[in-house]
Amino acid sequence: MFAVVKSGGKQYKVAKDDKLVVEKLAGEVGDVVEVGDVLMLGEEGKAPTVGNPTVEKAAVFAEILDQSKGDKVIIFKKQRRQNHRRKKGHRQEQTFLKIVEVSPTGTKPKTAAKKAEPKADDKAEAKTETTETAKAPAKKAAAKKAPAKKAAAKKAPAKKAAAKKKTEE
Repeated sequence: MFAVVKSGGKQYKVAKDDKLVVEKLAGEVGDVVEVGDVLMLGEEGKAPTVGNPTVEKAAVFAEILDQSKGDKVIIFKKQRRQNHRRKKGHRQEQTFLKIVEVSPTGTKPKTAAKKAEPKADDKAEAKTETTETAKAPAKKAAAKKAPAKKAAAKKAPAKKAAAKKKTEE
């Protein structure tokens, strides 16, 4: 099954598991959102259902893969013989989507349950583990730095002594 949807003033033909880039939609990465207005529904071997202007109850659901900015578009304006030029740039915010389901009835798809948040006891244990691991590397790094300074201090007098011997000979 496929659908033609309208989002951000543009129309897209989409089917399940398609990936597309649209103008920015509200939501976080991993959220499932409903994409725009469904203008048409079609299925192989059947006549398409065309909306007037949209198909009733139909919906297209997509998962947000990424939120980013597009390539820079340069706007250059010039008035000839007036020595008047203006240059501006613009990067459009965009959303990368993966179509999860094209639903003629508008029912939301069953999504995988997000990771269950740890209980209060688990959170306390996780905090203590992170603080211990954060302190341990700092101590090791400090221990490594100290001997390096002592070794450098020992090498310097040895070099000076060798240089003095050469000059005396």
